[in-house]
Amino acid sequence: MGHSQVEKAQSRERILAAASQQIRRDGLESVSVGALMKSVGLTHGGFYGHFESRSALLEEALQRALLEGEANAQASGTSERFASVVRGYLSRAHRDARDSGCAVAALVSDAARAEDGPRSIMARHVESFIASVSHMLDGDEERAIVAVSAMVGALALSRVVADPARSNAILKVVRDHLDALESAVVANSRPS
Repeated sequence: MGHSQVEKAQSRERILAAASQQIRRDGLESVSVGALMKSVGLTHGGFYGHFESRSALLEEALQRALLEGEANAQASGTSERFASVVRGYLSRAHRDARDSGCAVAALVSDAARAEDGPRSIMARHVESFIASVSHMLDGDEERAIVAVSAMVGALALSRVVADPARSNAILKVVRDHLDALESAVVANSRPS
């Protein structure tokens, strides 16, 4: 790769990283090409050397945000056991990490209202999340759907509630209920 190709790849990386962080913090529609390019030290006109359109950028930024969320969960060691996933996902630290936390909780409503591209990207990741949790719950897909819905909903709601005690209570109550759900799966899987 030539010097200019390396620089172009680095510029594209900066654009995607900034857009990924911004959409998790402020939503899909928050991205202004001009402001984004300025934030990474590039010109508005240079944008089209990296992406064919704003929509293409948003799709790639959403994909990146979703993959980063998965990678963060795996890096924190919360990818193997259901209780560990629940504790990490429904933690104060995750709640407070709006620009680096789970993109599903941050952007599910935006993706539902978006064009087919972002909606399809989000749907694939939601299905993957459900499948992963189902695996942790001995293949119980129905309970996995409940668990994922509860985790995403609780995280989103805890970010909306301004009262810290109430926000913490939302996280704790859902964690406790999901612990009980796991206990029920374990009890049902024991031989009689």
